[in-house]
Amino acid sequence: MEPRFVGRLGVADAVTVANAALGFLAAVVATIDPGLSARLVLLAAVADGLDGVVARKWGSTPAGEYLDSLADVASFGVAPAALVFAIARQRWGLADPSAMAVAAFCVPALFVAMAVVRLGLYTAYDVGNGHTEGVPSTLAATILATAVLAGVEDAAVLLAAAAAFAYLMVTQVTYPDLFARDALAMGGVQALAILAPTAFGRAFPRLLLAAALAYLLLGPRFYWRDAQCELDDREVAPREVEGKRS
Repeated sequence: MEPRFVGRLGVADAVTVANAALGFLAAVVATIDPGLSARLVLLAAVADGLDGVVARKWGSTPAGEYLDSLADVASFGVAPAALVFAIARQRWGLADPSAMAVAAFCVPALFVAMAVVRLGLYTAYDVGNGHTEGVPSTLAATILATAVLAGVEDAAVLLAAAAAFAYLMVTQVTYPDLFARDALAMGGVQALAILAPTAFGRAFPRLLLAAALAYLLLGPRFYWRDAQCELDDREVAPREVEGKRS
């Protein structure tokens, strides 16, 4: 008897499922090697963008947008939360009850909860709009993972960032989707950060972190697209900010 997905899912869906698997691996590896976990989160982000490109070239399925959000919960909700918790556990021990232990457990849990809310709202209301409300979970996860690769080792800083993103993911601040050219450039830097995170004094993770922070802070105000740019971008098959397929 064939599995139910045979004949119903496409190549893009396979990439999306791979994204989810990478998220699981990143969460598990976080307790052993946070640096490798951070690289797996970035690799999942590459897969998250690739599935949109594949869907445009070879077509999508009705299940695609739902699989996207489910995979993103694993890769950009659970995995970065596990990464932050693992680093806090390594730095602080957390054997005894304390305010630090409460923060180390509760902040990552809140991050996952708000990522789930954010992705559910995205699937229900933002797919196909060319923009989204709230900080994309992909962006939040990328910044947290890249910060680790860039040398940020202070657990308090990472927990504070995760707490801030838990709030920012469910705000009404509007973020436009990335241009194809910018998404491709970001993907190239991501690949370098994954393959050579310590090269040239951690140059690639730091460059990626700077670009991601620039979009986080300046995107809602300065990164808007006009109608002609939207038309041109569709012809290039862009990578979507939240892995959106349309």
